Amino acid sequence: MATRSQTAAVLLAGALALAACGSGGSPQATGASGAAGGKTLVIDTSFDLKTADPGRTYEPTGLIVGKAVYETLLTFDGADVTKPVPALAESYELAEDGKTLTLKLKQGATFADGSPVTADDVVFSLTRVRDMKGTPSFLLDGVEVAKTDDTTITLTSKSANPALPYILPNPALGILNSKVTKQNGATTDAQDKAEQYLNSSSAGSGPYQIESFNVSSQVTLKANPKYYGTKPAYDKVVIRNVEAATQKLNVQRGDSQVALNLSGDQVTGMPATLQVKKTASANVIFLLANQDSAISKTTPNAKFVEAVRKGVDYAGLLELAGEGSTQAPGVIPSQLLGALPADQGAKRDVEGAKAALAASGLSNPTVKLEYPSELTVNGLSFQPLAERVQANLKEVGITVDLQPAPVTTALDNYRNGKEEMGLWYWGPDYPDPSDYLAFLPGKTVGLRAGWKAGAAKEIEAAGEKAATTIGDDARKAAYVDVQTKLNASGPFIPLIQPSQNIVTAGSVTGLEYHPVWTVDVADLGAK
Repeated sequence: MATRSQTAAVLLAGALALAACGSGGSPQATGASGAAGGKTLVIDTSFDLKTADPGRTYEPTGLIVGKAVYETLLTFDGADVTKPVPALAESYELAEDGKTLTLKLKQGATFADGSPVTADDVVFSLTRVRDMKGTPSFLLDGVEVAKTDDTTITLTSKSANPALPYILPNPALGILNSKVTKQNGATTDAQDKAEQYLNSSSAGSGPYQIESFNVSSQVTLKANPKYYGTKPAYDKVVIRNVEAATQKLNVQRGDSQVALNLSGDQVTGMPATLQVKKTASANVIFLLANQDSAISKTTPNAKFVEAVRKGVDYAGLLELAGEGSTQAPGVIPSQLLGALPADQGAKRDVEGAKAALAASGLSNPTVKLEYPSELTVNGLSFQPLAERVQANLKEVGITVDLQPAPVTTALDNYRNGKEEMGLWYWGPDYPDPSDYLAFLPGKTVGLRAGWKAGAAKEIEAAGEKAATTIGDDARKAAYVDVQTKLNASGPFIPLIQPSQNIVTAGSVTGLEYHPVWTVDVADLGAK
């Protein structure tokens, strides 16, 4: 991830918890009670939340809130991220050269105060995100936003930008009521002071409004009475900050209806009255071998990297990760366009690994493996994964010295390219394969592995071609080619996509895991 790469790719797990009301009536849940005759949905999750201001939010919990309160020009249908679909825009068209995206606005959409959503609101909102320089501003880097007429918006990029339709559904690009937010300090530059207002009030056109907002404990959403679309099933949604063990207890005893942060172990043996959804997350856990000879005399050796790739027991890692997890055959996760087919995943070959190590000229090498000690991804800790890799490589003749560190320390070394070997993960900034060009030489993650521009010209050329290729079929082929080359001679070893485990009450319907906003609370029904 570009900016979240520095958050999500390295810091934050996107596992969340949801809760829905008991069957029928208005449930009584700890911390929330429904309005008379209404239904309350209680969602337990481990908070990663800083703000409710779309122009500043890029944390998993914030994206859940943003998706409920604000609408974007485009969205995705349920869990399918392979094709953007209309939202506030009724249609869109990407020019043949990939540089101009034209969107026609839907008529009849209104904000929470009843005023219409206009082209001016769209231009203001997107320009604000780009120029305010908050965390998500990179999403629109180099994109000019213009109103062609009252119902048409044009987004223009300097070079082909086929990823743009996949970027626009991000809740950070939610459309604000420009008149109201300007009255409360919103501008299109770094002087913007609307965050405090947006943390307590709703200036969006989404199905929900903010009732109360606390970054450390609880967010309460209420149904937007002036929502022009299909009314949500729940009158109130309470999102609570709860650690995983308590999430499990709460959902089991009916104090919540959804738990988003449970590990594979925690969801085993759940009562039959609860629903357990297990699906591979879009987080890819990987190893890196630093290519900078100033950092290591061992890891830049191509035969050493081959020995590691062949020495890892991928099936054993999957067993450790639990049901619902899957091997990552490449850096692009299985849900996205251009993911490698499962049969292209690396397989363990101990004899081949020993032969590669012998060919490397290195004798009984020792390497340091760094990783964040207290970080969990989808309930999975890095410590047992690192220990398993250590044991696997010992069989090959490589000694791995485990170097766990607190997230902040490990993160600094990772970002600055100082790790000899690293164990990290990457989650998508947006569900488009172009986000994974960050793994190429000279790019964000490439540099973290000491892989400088010019280090692998064939791979770099394949990346440049993929970045500007237009059309789904052609793009898919281009990104498969990039990853095939990356696997053959790059410094990254993709390991697994851990399972996203979501537990819900039997009354909750319509839940789909989404790699960007985890769950769309407005899609949840009750039976």
